[in-house]
Amino acid sequence: MTDTAKKPSRKLQILEALAAMLESSPGQRITTAALAKEVGVSEAALYRHFPSKARMFEGLIEFIEETLFSNINRIMQNETSTLTRCEKALSLILMFAERNPGMCRILNGEVLAGEKPRLRERLEQLYERLETQFKQILREAEIRDQKTTRAGVQETAQLLLSFADGQINQYARSNFQKKPTSNFSAQWDVLQQGLLITK
Repeated sequence: MTDTAKKPSRKLQILEALAAMLESSPGQRITTAALAKEVGVSEAALYRHFPSKARMFEGLIEFIEETLFSNINRIMQNETSTLTRCEKALSLILMFAERNPGMCRILNGEVLAGEKPRLRERLEQLYERLETQFKQILREAEIRDQKTTRAGVQETAQLLLSFADGQINQYARSNFQKKPTSNFSAQWDVLQQGLLITK
């Protein structure tokens, strides 16, 4: 019986190598020459799969977005409580960051400094989409829980996203030592108390 398991595509191998280098070389700029060496191909071969380094970073941002939102969609399908949805969505973002340290350098914009402006715009779109998701969850509180936000939907969504952003930044700043999920349960206990009030 032959092994039908497929090897990862070269394109995926390049993205995985880039993510690994972002994790193992914090604070360092990743060059295409170093990336090509890591993958075991020539720089010309890299450019056959990605026309530029910016496109490689875009590929990682797309991976982050697809992973987060496919899982958030599952949370939305499986949970009905507003607070549970918020908690699980936040936990998901933090767990993703913790398990993919190299991606934190993209999520906090560190490695995008000096790159094409469109990359920072693309990252901002990701954060705007996450904020919109939290706003959707919070707006449904009135229907699902007969509650409303204490500080307004916009402000509350920004608070939740700022919390996640801060945890990711702290994780990256500590060279991935201060795990974003380590105190999440206690932090969530404090956060949730101020989010909703009965209508």
